Amino acid sequence: MPRRRTIPVSILVSATLLLAGCAGTVSVEAAPESDSTACADVMVRLPDSVAGAERRWTDSQSTAAWGDPTTVIFSCGVASPGPTTLRCESVSGVDWVIDESEAPRFRVTTFGREPAVELYFDTEVSDEIQGVSSRDVLEALSPLVSRLPRDGGACVDRAEATPVPSPVAP
Repeated sequence: MPRRRTIPVSILVSATLLLAGCAGTVSVEAAPESDSTACADVMVRLPDSVAGAERRWTDSQSTAAWGDPTTVIFSCGVASPGPTTLRCESVSGVDWVIDESEAPRFRVTTFGREPAVELYFDTEVSDEIQGVSSRDVLEALSPLVSRLPRDGGACVDRAEATPVPSPVAP
């Protein structure tokens, strides 16, 4: 009889521990190419902390998050951006297109890598949030992201990207 009670108690304890481990999970939508082997290669190398923020569990393939509250979200397998007028910076050999429309929260996406990686991070510092340095985030993750295959695209100087109008002949 004692043996029968042990089995249900063991199952209950295991289920409780499993649920407790999921309490801090960050919900992040998986990207369309999140199942690529290139993303898997990057994911196994991600650090436990980025810009002073500790890594947290996420609920989707090829995603990661750091900070509590979350200050950095990483998604591998997003669509590569096409030509854009957004600022593009190169960090450790990886080109990043920078969307500053929600500053002090930034969305940056690799340019010239397939599949692409998107980072969303918060640089704001307040009583509740200790924001991260965008430079620290990009310097920590760019060497790992550089493992993704290149697709031929690269950042160009804004002057080179903007065509100069030719004089109109009378």
